[in-house]
Amino acid sequence: MKYIIIGLGNFGSSLAQKLTNMGHEVIGVDSKMSKVDSLKEKITHTICLDSTDAQAVKHLPLEDTDVVMVCIGEDEGASILTTALMKQYKLKRLISRAVSPLHEMILDAMQVDEIVHPEEETAERWAKKLNISGVVDSFELSGDYNIIEAKVPSHFAGKTLGEIGVRRNYQVIVLTTIKTGVEKNLIGISKKVAKVQEIGNANTMLEENDIMVLYGRMSHIKAFLTEKG
Repeated sequence: MKYIIIGLGNFGSSLAQKLTNMGHEVIGVDSKMSKVDSLKEKITHTICLDSTDAQAVKHLPLEDTDVVMVCIGEDEGASILTTALMKQYKLKRLISRAVSPLHEMILDAMQVDEIVHPEEETAERWAKKLNISGVVDSFELSGDYNIIEAKVPSHFAGKTLGEIGVRRNYQVIVLTTIKTGVEKNLIGISKKVAKVQEIGNANTMLEENDIMVLYGRMSHIKAFLTEKG
């Protein structure tokens, strides 16, 4: 997959390196040449430009990129302006960093796809989320075991866990499922909210747009999520 990481501070640079090491194409963008130079041998590509400059941003391969992530942390104004510019393009997925409640409220109003909270979430965790298509969140346990939140693959929608044989065929356990509802936030903008269902069992029906909470080895979870229907 192809990623553009805008803002190469501690979080952005760490994430860019981890995604590169996982075999992805990563373009790191920052307005400071010192940060760009320090990473030019560690990630796929580095570019020095002002991401709040509409003319400069036009030179980025935005339409050919799977995920654009705005990781600017020290300047909320630059983060908001950059995110606003990104919203003008038909991006496949836009993720932006929030550093305060007000910042998050503004990003909510702009309807970015996802919001990052680096103070609470590590680059390692986000790298795992981005590494496999459909993964919503990741929690690493001891060894290679993980708890993963992932979207239901389309070919499993309408089937029960018993019919799929998730544990028998993939050595993966579905702990529960999460359905997404819609509520309005403080400024009246519709926002998705998660509603956790009962513990998964053989009769649990997987539906389109559901999120599964999976437990198992990362290799088994990846095989389950990437298998073609």
